[in-house]
Amino acid sequence: MNQVLPYIKELVSDTNQHVKSALASVIMGLSTILGKENTIEHLLPLFLAQLKDECPEVRLNIISNLDCVNEVIGIRQLSQSLLPAIVELAEDAKWRVRLAIIEYMPLLAGQLGVEFFDEKLNSLCMAWLVDHVYAIREAATNNLMKLVQKFGTEWAQNTIVPKVLVMADDPNYLHRMTTLFCINALSEACGQEITTKQMLPIVLKMAGDQVANVRFNVAKSLQKIGPILDNDALQVEVKPVLQKLGQDQDMDVKYFAQEAISVLALA
Repeated sequence: MNQVLPYIKELVSDTNQHVKSALASVIMGLSTILGKENTIEHLLPLFLAQLKDECPEVRLNIISNLDCVNEVIGIRQLSQSLLPAIVELAEDAKWRVRLAIIEYMPLLAGQLGVEFFDEKLNSLCMAWLVDHVYAIREAATNNLMKLVQKFGTEWAQNTIVPKVLVMADDPNYLHRMTTLFCINALSEACGQEITTKQMLPIVLKMAGDQVANVRFNVAKSLQKIGPILDNDALQVEVKPVLQKLGQDQDMDVKYFAQEAISVLALA
């Protein structure tokens, strides 16, 4: 320990970014060798320094290997030490770093519990839904589904779903489409009642959107959530909207509406 640590400290601040990146990809593994106390005392300060390194690959390699440290010192100690840096990285300029944080979020949330998550991390998860990079918005949508699976439908109904549905009125059509993507992902996890009462009315309203891309995604969403709905909702609410979209002037809207009618056997 005493022989190796000084060299590790030197490498953390090495002038060559490839050296720092290589170190970041393996340093977390030392925690299993050194144990809890030594990791907390000697390694955590180094991890923190690397999370703030100017090189994005260094930051990414540390985030990607947080599991190793979690197993040794526990998520609470890890979060107390590194959470401020993790929150900062959630808005990192490099989208791959943001993506790594998103992919780590369900584990972090599950370990920290719902109250801690709502207080510290919920707003981050919602902010990712309107990220300018599509891959981040897509990952953020999948992240919400995993969070609902962990925290339950009541939490989703009170905490997540209302915030998602508000985006249906966003001036940016990409954000309106994200609402539909979230509904696609959340409907199965949330179940029939929440989908029918809270989500379906929003999807149906969006069928009148001025942007064709939104309208054809409405058709795709109705096809996706259709199997979750009861037959009354399908016949009375969904079918007329799909029939109208099936007569849309835009060819893509018409195609996806007719496909949904066929798949849901509403012809």
